[in-house]
Amino acid sequence: MRTFWSALPTEGRWLLSTVAVQTLGRGMTLPFTIIYFHEVRGFDLGVSGALMSLIAITGLVVTGPGGTLIDRLGARRVLIVGLLAMIAGCTLLAFATHPAIAAVAVMLIGVNFGVSWPGFNALIASVVEGEVRQQYFGVNFALVNLGIGVGGIIGGFFVDVHDPTTFTTIFLIDAASSLIPLALLLGPLRRMRTQSDADDTEVSAGGYREILRRPAVLWLTLLTFLSVFIGYGQMEAGFPAFARQVAEVSTQVVGLSFAVNTAVIVLLQFAVLRLISGRRRTRVMQVMALIWALSWIVLGGTGFLPASLAAAIGVIAFMGVFAFGETMLQPTVPAIYNDLASDRTRGRYNAINSAAFQGGAIMGPLVAGVMLGEGLDGWFIGVMVAGSLAVGVLAIVLERVVPADANGVTDSTAEHPAPLPSAGGEASAPL
Repeated sequence: MRTFWSALPTEGRWLLSTVAVQTLGRGMTLPFTIIYFHEVRGFDLGVSGALMSLIAITGLVVTGPGGTLIDRLGARRVLIVGLLAMIAGCTLLAFATHPAIAAVAVMLIGVNFGVSWPGFNALIASVVEGEVRQQYFGVNFALVNLGIGVGGIIGGFFVDVHDPTTFTTIFLIDAASSLIPLALLLGPLRRMRTQSDADDTEVSAGGYREILRRPAVLWLTLLTFLSVFIGYGQMEAGFPAFARQVAEVSTQVVGLSFAVNTAVIVLLQFAVLRLISGRRRTRVMQVMALIWALSWIVLGGTGFLPASLAAAIGVIAFMGVFAFGETMLQPTVPAIYNDLASDRTRGRYNAINSAAFQGGAIMGPLVAGVMLGEGLDGWFIGVMVAGSLAVGVLAIVLERVVPADANGVTDSTAEHPAPLPSAGGEASAPL
């Protein structure tokens, strides 16, 4: 960590030092927003679910234009607009007593979600590069999880469905937490630039269609979508539904499993970064795919012993094993996108990454809801295992078309390939 921190420029240190505090407010509201809509404000459950989906849908719609604006105007300006929308949305949501007001609020929040990912990734990529860039994405992911995890714990102890003011408070805290990155962008980072100095004609070159024609981008985007579909897209729907309906564990066990997920990421991310340093990122993804397949098999096994201690242990183990795979995904995929991009197309490359992620996050719950609602529990697990293995296959295909430098290959790596430790700690085939 000391070596990594010393390698960061001042701007990178500013960006990283406040991540956990920024996400604390989001962690306080994320698990309880649908509860707030349904149980506190009295909205119909279907309406509440639609409002939650509207956040992701708005983000997906905004991501494309947002990426173009980042390349034209710079990430800092676009992020400032997004953060102002987030502050307004959270503040409005704190006092939303009608679905229409809540809809406006979540759309404002969705605007920020649509531009924050490509915007901050573009900022990061503009100040760090090479191996440090991959490490940065991994450390940032661990700190995001730390902030959200701690925020969720605080929110769980604080909110009370019988006292609406407790929910008003956490949404206002969420709004206030956005003032921190806003202050950074208006203060210490006010001179940061990500847009090209070229004229408008040159900046507009390399549109989305042209970018997606690159085989490496196309395969990477498909891999990202599928990874989110069988991974993050199931965390708020497929996993808890299976745990409750099939494994028949308590809500306390489900809550504990999320805490274990956060703990594994925070504790293991630095060790994983050290292990994958200098190795082909596509090979790391293949290991991740096998780990995720194993995690879904563990969860599927809990259905054979419902409402038992073994089922509870299996549910918690699933989230721990899955989190281990997450520590491999987050440092690699954003790094490849940004190593493929140039300074004048970085916003659009990160927007494609964000759109693939959001698309998977939207489709995942829909498919899980249909399959589990129809009682296709075994088929659901089968689809998740097959999807995990398919991610590994896509990583193999991607390795054939992605440039070596974007795949994390250096001259020393190519000449002296090192074995990648597997989940069990034994060396696998050379990279």
